[in-house]
Amino acid sequence: MRRMLEVAADAGSSAAAAAANGAVDWWRDVNESPVWQDRIFHVLAALYGFVSAIALVQLIRIECRVPEYGWTTQKVFHFLNFLVNGVRSIVFVLRRNVQLIHPEILQHVLLDMPGLAFFTTYALLVLFWAEIYYQARAMSTDGLRPTFYWINAVIYAIQIILWMVLWWKPVRVMIILSKMFFAGVSLFAAFGFLLYGGRLFLMLQRFPVESKGRRKKLQEVGYVTTICFTCFLIRCVMMCLNAFDKAADLDVLNHPILNFFYYLLVEIVPSALVLFILRKLPPKRGITQYHPIH
Repeated sequence: MRRMLEVAADAGSSAAAAAANGAVDWWRDVNESPVWQDRIFHVLAALYGFVSAIALVQLIRIECRVPEYGWTTQKVFHFLNFLVNGVRSIVFVLRRNVQLIHPEILQHVLLDMPGLAFFTTYALLVLFWAEIYYQARAMSTDGLRPTFYWINAVIYAIQIILWMVLWWKPVRVMIILSKMFFAGVSLFAAFGFLLYGGRLFLMLQRFPVESKGRRKKLQEVGYVTTICFTCFLIRCVMMCLNAFDKAADLDVLNHPILNFFYYLLVEIVPSALVLFILRKLPPKRGITQYHPIH
């Protein structure tokens, strides 16, 4: 009986090991297959193109609804979504050609710049919420927009300096520093959503229950805050892994599965969900919720 149990245990261990090896072999075969690489990158391109088209359609609908208000925060947010996702789509269509570009620093620019633009896009949403929160509490909003511009200018300036140094001296430590900087930017964005999304959510909770639109706006802020905080936090963690672990490198062709799930979780799904949640068109009259971009 004991011998039979030992044989059964050995057979189970062998089967588990075989299954694990099979999974590893499948993962490796897909990663190293040019056909699968192209398929996965083209799927990413199609998904980005779809999100970009949704943002463009929504931008056109808003412009047709309230053309007299110019470039409001809402319009700029949708335009940047269209731009970021559109550029990502083109990059993934040409992903194999991008990998052949020289000097190599141009590859980093093409792959990283849309990520910075994604940060700006959703930082604009944080700014919008901060303005609503400050206005509701009768606080001055004069310093919010200059702060938003300065933060973005500093972030882009630092990133450009890192690219230039990396071009001048392409050493491993500079690549790590650039990726860690991007991780820090993502963590900063996550904190911004938690701070101002949380403040606005708590403020809306204190409004009377019978307030018009309170419940829907409360859900909108809660959902968007959770989605954006989560996606930027995941990006931060992945950038840290990407910096120090070669197996988590996102800038190479032979990690298509990792690329697929990374971009799906940190950009495509969050963008699609936020655009769906914020799909409501603005009212034709009343400009209290609009803030033209000057």
